Amino acid sequence: MSENTQKFRSGFITIVGRPNVGKSTLMNALVGEKVAIVSNRPQTTRNRIMGVMTRPECQMVFLDTPGIHNPRTRLGEYMMHSVKEAMDGMDGILVLVDATQVGEHDRQIVTDMAAKKVAKILALNKIDLLPREKLLGLIASFAESGYDAIIPISARSGDGLEELTAALIKGLPEGPKYFPDDMMTDQPERLICAEMIREKALLHLRDEVPHGIGVEMMAMTKESDNFMEIHATIYCERDAHKGIIIGKRGAMLQQIGTEARADIEKLLGLHVNLKLWVKVRPDWRNRLSDLRTLGYDEK
Repeated sequence: MSENTQKFRSGFITIVGRPNVGKSTLMNALVGEKVAIVSNRPQTTRNRIMGVMTRPECQMVFLDTPGIHNPRTRLGEYMMHSVKEAMDGMDGILVLVDATQVGEHDRQIVTDMAAKKVAKILALNKIDLLPREKLLGLIASFAESGYDAIIPISARSGDGLEELTAALIKGLPEGPKYFPDDMMTDQPERLICAEMIREKALLHLRDEVPHGIGVEMMAMTKESDNFMEIHATIYCERDAHKGIIIGKRGAMLQQIGTEARADIEKLLGLHVNLKLWVKVRPDWRNRLSDLRTLGYDEK
């Protein structure tokens, strides 16, 4: 084994925190590509999502997890199971806190994760929205929390990300390269495309409607070298929600489809004809068969 191989560092780092603290935004920023959808809606992430950062000296495999919460549906239980699974065999943990609104839930997560016998980094996110004196007080309040480093960052602007990356690399063990240099996620294209459609629905819909949405990819057919036909169904839980998703004269559904298609075309490098349907599946978040159909399956 060569000296260079011996010095190569690698490992799996689980990102955890309560809902809506910016975990997916952070992972996308660290990886350098959009591998997880983002929105300002709590519980946007429903699955464990993998993102890979490869550098000449290391490879970090990030596991973005759903926000830690008390589940009220079978979907919520699945999400919390995804968090638990992402803890198995991890080499490091990155706990993310929204510095602008730190509550008891955040501090409990920080305390719980401090007990893990791996390298631990606490990142205070959204510092671009916080006065400096408040940030210094917040850092001081976590000083005895048992973490290897406490690093203020802004996942959106990039502030502090180089310092965070350096701290994460420092905590990695020597190890192999787990994935090829050009691999950034293990998600199938079908799942990524479905998530892109759901992201646009989250962006434009209000109140309780977004939480009851699921997307099923019905077909992805490559018609030629540069053209793909994609059919997908958006599921909701109430008839009234169906009308909201479709919108007046189909305007909302068209907007969701247009924006999702642009992202999907960028992802696939193809021209895409995206056709969307909306169907009602009452209480699908509590039915195991529906959860499996939509890709939320505890294997």
